[in-house]
Amino acid sequence: MLIIRSLLFLTFQALIALVILFLGSSTAWTVSAAWWPFAIIFTDLVCLALLIRFYRQEGKRFWDVFRIERRFVKQDLLFLLGFLVIGGLLGYLPNILSAKWLFGDPKVALDLLVQPLPAWAAVTSVALFPLLQGLVEIPTYMLYAMPRLKAQGMHPWLAIALASFFLSFQHVFAPFLPDVRFITYRLVMFLPFAVLIAIVMCWRPRLMPYMAVIHALMDMSVAVMFLMVMK
Repeated sequence: MLIIRSLLFLTFQALIALVILFLGSSTAWTVSAAWWPFAIIFTDLVCLALLIRFYRQEGKRFWDVFRIERRFVKQDLLFLLGFLVIGGLLGYLPNILSAKWLFGDPKVALDLLVQPLPAWAAVTSVALFPLLQGLVEIPTYMLYAMPRLKAQGMHPWLAIALASFFLSFQHVFAPFLPDVRFITYRLVMFLPFAVLIAIVMCWRPRLMPYMAVIHALMDMSVAVMFLMVMK
């Protein structure tokens, strides 16, 4: 489960590229990169099905990870206020600073990441991409893979390191462009925030329902950008 999302991102981008190639494009892979939100949507649907199945095999319900523990609501909300401050900085600054370091101008990286899509595709991305990401991404790495690494005897800090690295690493394939600067940018831009998420979820997994909402809102801000540049 640590690598399945990266493999699926790449697989679905390849399938999208094949469709574009059959439609007559001579730059199918480059064009397919613009459709990366759909590669993520398809990947999230596969991973959601896998998570439901794997939890069921262990006699559990996947959806229970989103259950709010009411006796801790006040305590958890106070913690989240501090998390939003630190998480906001770790989510924003590495993105901007790495883009400026690698490209000279953050807008260059943004233009590679957010490319024009047809109106129907942009709207679909806004409707499905943030929702599915909130439901699937963090649970895959932090609530399924990481605890099972620890259960196999792995040191907690190594489990945190692996889970956070692969959470960040998957972004290299969303989208995958054979450009060293862009690959490096996608790898490092999310890494500090991924480490923070891993530590928090290792320490307090009951925060998952709140993290799902925060994550969905973060990805909504990205999805809305597609509305701004849609064809």
